[in-house]
Amino acid sequence: MTGLDVLITESWDDYALLDSGDGRKFERYGPYSFIRPEAQALWKPANPEWLSDGEFTGGRDDEGGGRWDLASKVPERWPLDRGPVRFNAVNTPFRHLGFFPDMGAQWDWMRAKIKPNDKILNMFGYTGVGSLIAAEAGAVVTHVDASKKAIASARENAALSGLPETSVRWLTDDALKFMRREVRRGSKYDGILLDPPKYGRGPEGEIWTLERDLPELMHLARQLLSDEATFLVLTVYAIRMSALAIKALTDEVMAGAGGTIEAGDMAIREQARGILLPTAIFTRWSR
Repeated sequence: MTGLDVLITESWDDYALLDSGDGRKFERYGPYSFIRPEAQALWKPANPEWLSDGEFTGGRDDEGGGRWDLASKVPERWPLDRGPVRFNAVNTPFRHLGFFPDMGAQWDWMRAKIKPNDKILNMFGYTGVGSLIAAEAGAVVTHVDASKKAIASARENAALSGLPETSVRWLTDDALKFMRREVRRGSKYDGILLDPPKYGRGPEGEIWTLERDLPELMHLARQLLSDEATFLVLTVYAIRMSALAIKALTDEVMAGAGGTIEAGDMAIREQARGILLPTAIFTRWSR
């Protein structure tokens, strides 16, 4: 039998999954609490009366749309901590709050692998929390995202964390074009974090689709790993794809590299009853 893992993020001081059920989840981000849609919360909530500071309503995971209804006291943005790094929470039009809290366990695992001066590549780096954690651990980080707005937010988060501007190389680029160039240059990295969207556009209108482009992305990542590399992480959200499928791809890509390959579900533990709310699938190689 092929065993799959569950990678669980627990609550921390600035984040908690308080309750969930009836297709919604109730979360705390610092001093504010919010209700968001959650299709996988098939059960009943522990407490049907949620007193929140805002709710995202309408829209579907596969269609987008919807809007926030926020209390007047909720600011445009506010700082949160995850260990030694700080970053802003913000109620985005895409229903999330500017970062993905279920990545907490992945960040902790990655940080434990990093040695000072390791070269780390964060592709589809978004607002940069993973990059900040790697940089704080002493890594030399390259952060790539196709969105200038996301890069600007990541730079703000780096300043909020007190990291020098030179600690991360910030690049606005198309993922596949950048990685192809890096392979041609002979560039190497000691750890790579991949968090691709289901669908996206590059800065020059390049179209990314996960099902079509993921195999090439993974093979390029394999070519960019140094002989001393310690990890390659892939997370996949909002798509009908099995962890078994991305594990099989990772097995193929990393054949002959040694080390260990894991795959399975990512989840957040609910505070009310300890229910594990699944959020994404992942695969990762390490040694």
